[in-house]
Amino acid sequence: MIDYDPHQWGHHFFDLKGSMVREIVGRLLVVALWATAVVAFHHYVRPVGIPNTMHALVGVALGLLLVFRTNSSYDRFWEGRKLWGGIVNETRNLARASSVFLRERDPALYRTLVLWTAVFPYAAASVLRGDKDLGFIPAQLPPEEMRQVGTAQHVALAVSQRMSEALAEGRRRGHYTEYTQMALDQNVQQLIDYLGGCERIHKTPMPFAYMVHLRRALVIYCASLPFALVETFGWGAAVATFLLSYVFFGIEEIGVEIEDPFGTDENDLPLERICGVIQNNLLALLPSETAKPD
Repeated sequence: MIDYDPHQWGHHFFDLKGSMVREIVGRLLVVALWATAVVAFHHYVRPVGIPNTMHALVGVALGLLLVFRTNSSYDRFWEGRKLWGGIVNETRNLARASSVFLRERDPALYRTLVLWTAVFPYAAASVLRGDKDLGFIPAQLPPEEMRQVGTAQHVALAVSQRMSEALAEGRRRGHYTEYTQMALDQNVQQLIDYLGGCERIHKTPMPFAYMVHLRRALVIYCASLPFALVETFGWGAAVATFLLSYVFFGIEEIGVEIEDPFGTDENDLPLERICGVIQNNLLALLPSETAKPD
C-alpha cells in the first residue's frame, strides 16, 4: 500500500507508481494509434463520421457499469481490511486474557502461546498469497513442530491447532477451568472465522460474465469513438479518444487492482505491516521480552 497525504495534490499528480498508468499504457497506445488512423482516413480517403447520439447514450450506461465495478471492488477491499482488523483485535485479546492465568504461573507455556499467536497472522497472509513467510518467530519455536506446520495442507489451520493445544495444556496443568479454556479458545475460533472471510474474497472473483461484458463494451466503445468525434473535433478526435479511454480503462483497472486486496500490488493491503504490528504488540507482553522493530 502506498502512503500519501490526501491534502497534497501536486506531490502525487505526476506519480506513475500505483496510478494504473503502467497497467493500461499498452491499451491506450493502441487506442491512440487507431484513433489517429481513423481521423487520417476521414480526412484523406473518405468521410467516415457517424452521429454521436448513440455514443452519448452508451457512455452514460458504461459509466454506470464502471461505477458498479469499482464500488463492488472497494466493498471487497474494505471488507478485507475489516477482517484483518478483526485478526489484530483477536490476537491481542487472546494474549491479554491468557496473561491473567499464565503470565506469572507458567511463563514458558504463556510464551509458547504468544509466539504461536504471533505466527498466525503471517500464516494467514501466506495462505492468501501462496508463500511460506512466517516471520522471524519460527526460530524461537520447536523445530519439529515448525516442520509439521510448514508441511501442513493449511498452514494457518495448523498454527491455530498449536494455539488450541497450548490452551488445553494450561487447563491440564490446573491454571484455569474448562469453561475458561473454552472462552479463551473462542478467540482462536474467531481468528479462523476471519481468515475464512478473507479466503472467501480471495477465491471468489467478480462474475466472469460481468467482467467479459464490461470489457467488450469498453473496447467497442473506445474503438468506435473516433468515428463519432471526428466531424466535430477533427484531428482533436484522436486526443479526445485517448483521454476518454484513459478515464474508462483506468477506472476498470482500479477495480481489478483492489478486488483481491491480499496480494502484493501497490494498492493492496499492507499485510506485512499489519503482521509486524501484531508481532510487536504480542512480544511486548512477554516477561523480560522487548518487541523487535517491524
